[in-house]
Amino acid sequence: MSAFSRRTCAALAVPLVALPLAGATALFAAAPASAVSTTVVISEVYGGGGNAGAPFQNDFIELGNRGSVALSLAGWKVEYFSAAGNSGGSTTLSGSLAAGKTYLVKQGGGAGNGAVLPEPDAAGNILMSATNGRVDLFDASGTLVDRIGFGTANLFEGTATRALSNSTAAARNVTFVDTDNNAADFTVGTPTPQASGGSGGTDPDPTPTVTKATIAEIQGTGSTSPMVGKQVETTGVVTAVYPTGGFNGAYLQTPGTGGGTDPTPGASDGLFVFRAADVQIGQCYTVTATVSEFGTQTQLGDATLTAASDCAAVTPTPLETVPETDAAKEQYEGMLVQPRGTYTITNNYALNQYGQVGLAVGDEPLYTATDVVLPGAAATAYEAENKRKYITLDDGSSWNYMSNRTAQASALPYLSQEEPMRTGSQVSFAKPVILDYRFQWNYQPTGQVVGSTDSDDPVTTENDRELTAPAVGGNLKLATFNVLNYFPDLGATEDTYKNCPYYADRDGVPVTTNFCEVRGAWTAEAFKDQETKIVTAIKGLGADVISLEEIENSAAISYLPGQPRDKALATLVTALNAGGGQWAYVASPTVTPSNEDVIRTAFIYRADRVMPLEASQILLDGAFANARYPLAQKFKALNAGSPFVVIANHFKSKGSGADDGTGQGNANPSRVAQAKALTTWANTQFADEAVFLVGDFNAYSMEDPIRIIEAAGYTNLAKAFDEGSASYQFDGRLGSLDHGFANAKALKMVTGAGVWDINGDESVAMQYSRRNYNVTDFFAATPFSSSDHDPLLIGLSVEGRGPR
Repeated sequence: MSAFSRRTCAALAVPLVALPLAGATALFAAAPASAVSTTVVISEVYGGGGNAGAPFQNDFIELGNRGSVALSLAGWKVEYFSAAGNSGGSTTLSGSLAAGKTYLVKQGGGAGNGAVLPEPDAAGNILMSATNGRVDLFDASGTLVDRIGFGTANLFEGTATRALSNSTAAARNVTFVDTDNNAADFTVGTPTPQASGGSGGTDPDPTPTVTKATIAEIQGTGSTSPMVGKQVETTGVVTAVYPTGGFNGAYLQTPGTGGGTDPTPGASDGLFVFRAADVQIGQCYTVTATVSEFGTQTQLGDATLTAASDCAAVTPTPLETVPETDAAKEQYEGMLVQPRGTYTITNNYALNQYGQVGLAVGDEPLYTATDVVLPGAAATAYEAENKRKYITLDDGSSWNYMSNRTAQASALPYLSQEEPMRTGSQVSFAKPVILDYRFQWNYQPTGQVVGSTDSDDPVTTENDRELTAPAVGGNLKLATFNVLNYFPDLGATEDTYKNCPYYADRDGVPVTTNFCEVRGAWTAEAFKDQETKIVTAIKGLGADVISLEEIENSAAISYLPGQPRDKALATLVTALNAGGGQWAYVASPTVTPSNEDVIRTAFIYRADRVMPLEASQILLDGAFANARYPLAQKFKALNAGSPFVVIANHFKSKGSGADDGTGQGNANPSRVAQAKALTTWANTQFADEAVFLVGDFNAYSMEDPIRIIEAAGYTNLAKAFDEGSASYQFDGRLGSLDHGFANAKALKMVTGAGVWDINGDESVAMQYSRRNYNVTDFFAATPFSSSDHDPLLIGLSVEGRGPR
């Protein structure tokens, strides 16, 4: 496995609707609740309250009055049903709901995570599902007025809206519009609870006090507004608007502000107005609204906007760098800013899910601390500096592109083969953006960015893909490559023996396995995509000997006993030789471990260039019982040159095992023991040989296992010949988990070494496993995103053979 936990997405949940047959009764139907409501509708539902990652402590149901007059809710009720249709309880309502306003019904909560809801208008104790279910609204006579089914609910209007999560709710796309089609009327996105302003279901004050205030006065100088809960009147110019994507609102800024001077030091002159998405940038409005905090972002809700005139234009505020502290950022929250200088992409993993890109100030990405400095105090200080340089470029939406059907039918922002948004590549801001806080500090475009050529895209980027492998010299080349669970045995086959769940594309078609015994493709079509990219990458490396990690150990498949251990290896070699080639594989030794992992290390080589000497050997040491056993093989160039030994490795991952508290990930003691066992074996079994230790060591360059190997007499070749290189990306940081080491005798043969940056810098959207997850097909038969680890190439000078 890769260094950390597996990162794939959930299978699509497709509701099954039984259609009526002649002479038969439908099991259930997706009929509307009633005629389209002209009065009160369900405007938002959220069931993840209090759970891990929840923005609010409680579930809630929000209602909206789309009528033209206030309406009494006395005797009305909301009722929750599980996906199977079982009632989870109801809450009776009271009070009244003014025209165009919302009514918040607080429900039960989970473990207490998240913020407190705004003061509700009614409260119950229903514990709703965070993912699937339905909510019905009944009037005082018991008549069903409105219904929303989400996820796999058995009843819904039209088509159910998408499944929810701990961090997402379903809210109406446009204020209170009701077409009796849940999927069309609701968008899954960030929860945005809004109450009427009343308390406990009592009638709201018909003549509330309205305070006139500037935006800076509403924002205040702290992390929260000093005017939360008050009704205010203020004036501002529209600087950004989001009618699509789930934000459903606009940013306003005090007329005439911005530029190089700040008339309100410490207080922001901009803020967000929720449900004000039918405005245009540059328009000016007087707004009457209620002040609230969403997370830690100040916003206005229940807003009434009136066009204003004679407003001075807003000028973007230049930012020479990212303000370092939260307090420094707060004074610009919600304002139009113009970032200057160079930024570097350091995190593109969330681009595939949330349309977000992590940026670092300057011309370098951020590195994992323990790839640069020693674990401990130095690493803590290094990471603190990383955080000061970091900010997220968002896409102007709250969409989850992995679960929201509307989002999946919309092109992922920013990304294309021409603009791959690779970590390490540099960007600059051609247009101003909003500095806001939505789960983290963001540069927000002034409108939702759809696709890679949208006019709201504020950045220009470079395509720095390395089209060829690094030049490392020599007349033979050695490489190591983690091939990301290359499994010719498929999930579809396993599913015929025992249940094998899968991750599916946006059409519900299986793509990859979901924690089955086999770990790769679920279908033959997906495997073909995977194999095409891996074969292209291997051929592009130009190596003569390659150590492989994460290739299927065919003998370890329990439901297919008796398979040859080298079956998957042979399959790969056959694919490499299709159309001509002389690739071969090193056969497994006679003695192999009795209880191996389902992935293994292996060797392939160019039979027209090199030959194996003697049989391969496996280090049968108990230190590797929770990892993969090292595999050694001696090679020699054909007809000339000195032999050399290569030992392939794949140490215990960081994703499980004990945390020793040293900041080196889980299972560091296991990797320490493995490094000691490996070097002891290599230095005794092959004492007089030129020895290379290569593979995925699951340890960064300054961590204990790597320093143990170096102390045993081995040189880290990437550090020596390709300083600053990295083979892996995790959590917005780059670093090397894949290494090549040479003892003193082997080092004399080395002419160069380099990481071929084809995988670790790429967006996961480009991998075979994410094909058809988005309306844009990002798959290409290229080496890019053939794995999640970059291969390392080492040049060797072997006497008697001239350079190729």
